[in-house]
Amino acid sequence: MEIILLQDVEKLGLRGDVVDVARGYARNYLLPRRLAETATPAKVAELRRAEAERAKHEARTAEQAHEIAELLGKTVLRFEVKAGPTGSLFGSVTPTDLADEIWRARKVRVDRRKIATDPIKRIGRYTVPIELFQDVEVEVKTLVVPEGGELPPEEELAALEAAESEAAASVEAEAEAEREEAETAIAEVIAEEEPEPVPAMIEGVDGAAEPEPEGADAAPAGDAPAAT
Repeated sequence: MEIILLQDVEKLGLRGDVVDVARGYARNYLLPRRLAETATPAKVAELRRAEAERAKHEARTAEQAHEIAELLGKTVLRFEVKAGPTGSLFGSVTPTDLADEIWRARKVRVDRRKIATDPIKRIGRYTVPIELFQDVEVEVKTLVVPEGGELPPEEELAALEAAESEAAASVEAEAEAEREEAETAIAEVIAEEEPEPVPAMIEGVDGAAEPEPEGADAAPAGDAPAAT
């Protein structure tokens, strides 16, 4: 089943990509979460037209790439996003978001796959490398700002990130301690339920089973020697 991605999906594609997926995966996961929509011929054609229009505004020569690099070098991208008290985003700023913002701000198309950054998941000031053409790169300044606010100083950003890392490490340590405690309790229960070993039995003279005497491994006694 062909679908159009409405958001970047890890290991599947970027927003706007037309991909073929299993029907169940699309209906049970991608479509209900609005990560994708069904790729009808009309929607695909519209997507192709928009991409072709953008393609007219990308670097086709090294000279054009240098001109675009000069323009983007003076550009500061700004994203206002929802973020938690420690600066973590409720979502992320992806390479696709960066490419779309460059198009909106400068009407320049850049290849999303040539934007060398992982999804940004914290507020902060970033410098994003972009390859515009062979041997032509530019670094674009990017601000990821909490919605309705401004970025705190770098020292405060670092302190927020450190506090969040410390909290995450504490939670992980507590979870590990709980796992070890549970494993110990299970091991003790298993040990209590194990039966005690039963002594080996040998058959007595009358056919009844008797405990094997100590020294059973000794050589068997022969006939008693005749008295002299």
